[in-house]
Amino acid sequence: MNSGLLRTITPDEVETYHRDGVLLLSGMFDKDWIELLNKGIDTNIKTPTRRSRIWYKDTSGRSMFYDHTAWQNIDEYKKFIFNSPAAKICGRLMGSATINFFFDSVFVRSTGTQFETPWHQDEPYWSVEGYDACSIWMPLVPVKKKSSLSFVPGSHRWKTVFKQYNFGDLNPVGKKNVDQVDFSDIAEQELPNINADPERFGVVSWDIQPGDCIAFNGRTMHGGSGKLDDDCELRVFTTKWAGDDIRIKFRDYGMDPDHSVEMIEKGLKPGDCLGTDMYPRIWTRINYKKIKKHS
Repeated sequence: MNSGLLRTITPDEVETYHRDGVLLLSGMFDKDWIELLNKGIDTNIKTPTRRSRIWYKDTSGRSMFYDHTAWQNIDEYKKFIFNSPAAKICGRLMGSATINFFFDSVFVRSTGTQFETPWHQDEPYWSVEGYDACSIWMPLVPVKKKSSLSFVPGSHRWKTVFKQYNFGDLNPVGKKNVDQVDFSDIAEQELPNINADPERFGVVSWDIQPGDCIAFNGRTMHGGSGKLDDDCELRVFTTKWAGDDIRIKFRDYGMDPDHSVEMIEKGLKPGDCLGTDMYPRIWTRINYKKIKKHS
């Protein structure tokens, strides 16, 4: 189980990340990390947190399981967060001096599931804001391009405030009032219909093998397929990381996930950097030199 980078992240990859807001990184995690996280997801499914959701279930029993912020109770997740190369990958890509962990999320689709992820940007939902937010989307099984998460390159630089999708609408009965977000009062326009003309938006997705990951900015538009063949499942462990300019922000229109209660309990307030044992600092750059970013 290797805690260091398995290979160098090249200057071209760093440039691509800042230009496009998304980047496929091949061969970044060894098989031990994959096995560890698969074990952790098995535990997570058996003992979900109060934040877990079944976002989709059809008449054949095919389903989409989602949970987040489970790391403090799952040893495998905790080991990955503190010891894997993930924080270093984000630090190298963003050019940040320090990297704090934000939160984890898991997405498990059973074989043949036809749930399609609504297009959205992440940052508008979060209890933080800033350019230096990086997500590591890490599948633990092979993923075909047609079933993989898709992205709109360059959309992290869009200035328009969109009416984002309310994922609370996917919650099961009994949790309908949780994680509700309503962008109506702040939105400048509806989300573009990306599926209607993916070529116009330059949509990208990739075939991915375990050990590969996709790194993307919190402002990058993503969504799309996720529709699986009858013999394919999808197991994804995603981690969210905060770099230098990330600050806490509580949003009047709602947050998903809403960390405001936990943040306040830890003594954190709007404008603060992430910290405490809830958002630990995982990585610090040695001999830090500011890297110009394209925000």
